[in-house]
Amino acid sequence: MAKTSLKKVSSMMKGIDLCMLTTVNGRGAPLSRPMSNNGQVDYDGTSYFFTDKKSLMFRELKKNPSVGLSFIHPKFFGKTYISVSGKANLSTDKLEMEKHWSPDLEVWFKDGLDTKGIVMIEVQAKHIKYWDGGEQGEVDIKK
Repeated sequence: MAKTSLKKVSSMMKGIDLCMLTTVNGRGAPLSRPMSNNGQVDYDGTSYFFTDKKSLMFRELKKNPSVGLSFIHPKFFGKTYISVSGKANLSTDKLEMEKHWSPDLEVWFKDGLDTKGIVMIEVQAKHIKYWDGGEQGEVDIKK
């Protein structure tokens, strides 16, 4: 598979609002759920999501921070598929959370960043693969 740049992957991700975030459950099996990716952000290898401390996802990430992200961008001809593997960090730092907050998230967090138990998930990509028609590529990220 050909090596590519993070800049190219970022341009491919533009406009993708939803992705599937995969965690590892207590039995070691993968479990995925849809998450808002805010497709208007310039992707730099880090993705940000929000959850609640009472959620199953929070408990899974506390035990095992390994995650996968799956993106699909429908185009007129064909589709673009992007797979990200990385590590999740959990944060309750309000100043950091403000940088990545979108008012659209108030559907799930009625009191915004003042919602009791709100946590930000920061996913640092380690490896990215993509498939775009007949083209494919990958990026290893060393941070």
